[in-house]
Amino acid sequence: MESTTNPEQEVTHEFRAFRVYKDGRVEKFFKTHKIPPSHDPATDVLSKDAVVSTDPSISVRLFIPNKLLSSDQKIPLLFYIHGGAFTSHSAFSPQYQNFMNTVVSRANLVGLFPERPIPACYDDSWAALQWVAAHVDGHGPEEWLNKYADFQRVFIAGDSAGGNICHTLATRVGKIGLPAGIKVVGVTMFHPYFGGTEDDRMWLFMCPTNTGLNDPRMKPDPADLAQLGCERLLIFVAELDHLRPIGIDYYEVLKKSGWGGKVELVENIGEDHCFHLRFPHKVEEIEGLLSKFISFIHEE
Repeated sequence: MESTTNPEQEVTHEFRAFRVYKDGRVEKFFKTHKIPPSHDPATDVLSKDAVVSTDPSISVRLFIPNKLLSSDQKIPLLFYIHGGAFTSHSAFSPQYQNFMNTVVSRANLVGLFPERPIPACYDDSWAALQWVAAHVDGHGPEEWLNKYADFQRVFIAGDSAGGNICHTLATRVGKIGLPAGIKVVGVTMFHPYFGGTEDDRMWLFMCPTNTGLNDPRMKPDPADLAQLGCERLLIFVAELDHLRPIGIDYYEVLKKSGWGGKVELVENIGEDHCFHLRFPHKVEEIEGLLSKFISFIHEE
């Protein structure tokens, strides 16, 4: 774009998802809106929001089957990280609200969904996981977690950019660890991003502490893969997704890394990127993916 002398119009950076003007203003190309937490009558799932931190600002949306509130049952905890090219969507987007309502209802689990403001912040998701871990003794700030979450059955999942962050979280769990009593059993990545696309420049711009195209957050190090802090890992790829080769490469490198866990790759034929969020338009196509994901969580 041609430069002008007006800083309000002069573009300094332009990527697939947003452009940056000289005066610091950011214009996003993919617009999403936020919806409040609610009781969803179709799935009978309740949701509410909680604040993890005010500095930096980190919030989460929690989901729970309504029927659980009249019991003392402990159920698995799903820590889900949204996608959106590190720039759009949030824990409060309607697409993710619909997806989480469905998963929480059918899998009978507590869902937790952190909000991560731009630029994408790996540390924010780690801080949210630490906040979750603070409930392991039953005295944390969020009663749903204190009373109903089974901290021996914690699962991390995410799609696209969120799938990328899942890897970094699992790496940190493996290297740093979590408090006694909390166990990350499995990680699921839906169509994860790990570099090698036109979005690499955007990622480098948003993560100024990067070490270049070989940064281990974008190009996972085999040594890090060997230390993933979970027992099982499930990777979904889609035949028509431009990130399909990246997901397959992650799977192949992980198998050769020396990691002692179990990894599985599932490909959905005829589908494209993050098709599982397109409720209610692709219900039949999504059914197989949902069933596999839920069985992964409840696998003994």
